[in-house]
Amino acid sequence: MDHDWVFDVLKDLKSYAVANGLIQLAVKAEEALQVASAEIAALEMTASARPAGQTSQ
Repeated sequence: MDHDWVFDVLKDLKSYAVANGLIQLAVKAEEALQVASAEIAALEMTASARPAGQTSQ
């Protein structure tokens, strides 16, 4: 599944926050980027470990 849009939205939010002096929001957006990156990587690793044709339930 393509998750690029999630990163785009979070990056846009961070940029908006920085440009408008919303420092804590920028920090949280960066944290969300890191969490999204880790979770999506783990999800993709799990999906690639499944036998061909098997899907999660």
